Amino acid sequence: MDGTVLVADDDRTIRTVLTQALTRAGCKVHATSSLTTLMRWVSEGKGDVVISDVMMPDGNGLEMLPKIKQDRPQLPVIVISAQNTIMTAIQAAEAEAYDYLPKPFDLPDLMKRTSKALENRHTRASTPVDDVPAEPDELPLVGKTPAMQALYRLVARVMNTDMSVLITGESGTGKSLIARAIHDFSDRRTLPFVTVTGADLQELEGPARVLAKARGGTILIEEIGDIGDDLQARIVRMMDGLDEQVPRFMATSQADLNNAIEEGGMRQDLYYRLSGAVLHVPALRERIDDIGLLAEHFLSRAEREGMPRRWLSEDAGELVRQYSWPGNVRQLENAIRRLGLTARSEEITRAEVEAVLGHQPETEPVLTGTSIDTEKLSASIARHLRRYFDLHGAMMPPPGLYARILREVEAPLIEISLDATGGNQIKCAELLGINRNTLRKKINDLDISVTRRRKLM
Repeated sequence: MDGTVLVADDDRTIRTVLTQALTRAGCKVHATSSLTTLMRWVSEGKGDVVISDVMMPDGNGLEMLPKIKQDRPQLPVIVISAQNTIMTAIQAAEAEAYDYLPKPFDLPDLMKRTSKALENRHTRASTPVDDVPAEPDELPLVGKTPAMQALYRLVARVMNTDMSVLITGESGTGKSLIARAIHDFSDRRTLPFVTVTGADLQELEGPARVLAKARGGTILIEEIGDIGDDLQARIVRMMDGLDEQVPRFMATSQADLNNAIEEGGMRQDLYYRLSGAVLHVPALRERIDDIGLLAEHFLSRAEREGMPRRWLSEDAGELVRQYSWPGNVRQLENAIRRLGLTARSEEITRAEVEAVLGHQPETEPVLTGTSIDTEKLSASIARHLRRYFDLHGAMMPPPGLYARILREVEAPLIEISLDATGGNQIKCAELLGINRNTLRKKINDLDISVTRRRKLM
């Protein structure tokens, strides 16, 4: 690499590691813990690339981006941040940051992005930046886990494209919320956002009415996997017959559409039209470390709405974290709001949490404890499945259970094996006893991130 990199981060360790890595790569580096110093360097014409943290002692790095773009329109800025909401990724995209990486980031990955920014710095051009919609903090898309950070980055990337978006995930994970966020922060934000179900398309004039209502905005088709073949064909014709005021199409599904295609329940041509970008929203049990953040968020929002101030005691918070939450974020929000209303004091106790969750089967830790450390895998899976069915009461779980269970077992098996082999796919395939091409296909199908690098906090 050839060029000068300006590094702004209040963490001395990060400044030191980045300075050493960039210097070894051939760059000159100026590092600081002050945004004021960074902006002075920028105004003096120093630097070919900026790497900046968001939360700094003397200001917000994102708020400096418009000033940098005004003074140095061709200066690429890479934003790094430990903040855990979708707004960081969206605001970075809105302010036209060159790139955004959540902390902890992969050092070699950041080096590659810096190298690319240095190569492209002379071809960057300035474009106008729209205002971010009001009340961004109200978006309850909260999560610091790698799965959610990856989702945020995908949302920011597809936000201002015209490609269709398919959003998959279990009931209650927030699929429609993701779709609404993409629309509200896109170039179509001033146009209508129309939610469509199969019932809206039953009549012959249904598609025409939907298109007239959308007026070139966004059309979200909810649970596309539940719509029959005749209506799917009608949607295909509706999408193919557009010549003016073309809307953006999005769809949600909690069913495994690949399995539905194989079984004839999903038209392949419609799937290809809707899956320009596929976003998977993880279940709450797949991002345990976000449960406490979400609980705090819901309690804070309730307080802003006029409810009494509440917080979870340590053991109450641990119980909330251990619970399996089959209804995902929607169930968690309802439970937390109920606790906010019924708690006898500001601190919510474990007993009060148990009372709210008491109508459901006894809670069990999501992570295995010493009491089942020696349990066979088959027995553990059987116990999990019995609990899964019990939590649905008299209702059956959503269709596609076989594929979902296999995916839940297969994904962590491959992820842990990749981690154990340092991300080496050849060694991982040997460990699993499968062909390397089979492993590569499963990695792509399961959207598994392969990392052969060390992590930097």
